[in-house]
Amino acid sequence: MGPQWGDELSMDDEHAIRDLIATWLSASKAGDTETVLSLMSDDVVFLVCGQPPMRGKEAFAVGQTALKDIEIDAASEIQEVKVLGDWAYVWTHLTVDFRPRAGGVAQKRAGNTLSILRKHDGKWLMVRDANMLAPVSQGAPTGDR
Repeated sequence: MGPQWGDELSMDDEHAIRDLIATWLSASKAGDTETVLSLMSDDVVFLVCGQPPMRGKEAFAVGQTALKDIEIDAASEIQEVKVLGDWAYVWTHLTVDFRPRAGGVAQKRAGNTLSILRKHDGKWLMVRDANMLAPVSQGAPTGDR
């Protein structure tokens, strides 16, 4: 017996979510904040260790201005995608390199993320993201996945 209708829909949704992540990474690398903002809900919340929650697109955009002189290169290894109707979650292992454009000391952070997405008007949007990245010293392993 082949896939059921719901399975096909779920696979299309999973592909759309994987595309969202790829677009997020490429737009971040290009410094294209507008594209990144288009991938999140207005009421998005980002949770980062040791920081208060970052609430809303505007707060994210302000945070991005602090990175305008930084080149960002990220790689995401998707560990799990689960679609539950108009909601989904994604667990990834993320590695991010931050390099000052004018030269200087580069930084690398790596760790797990857990994101919650919601489908709105047929488009998947990030609504919550818990980012557990930690500094990686040169030559150190990036940790368990």
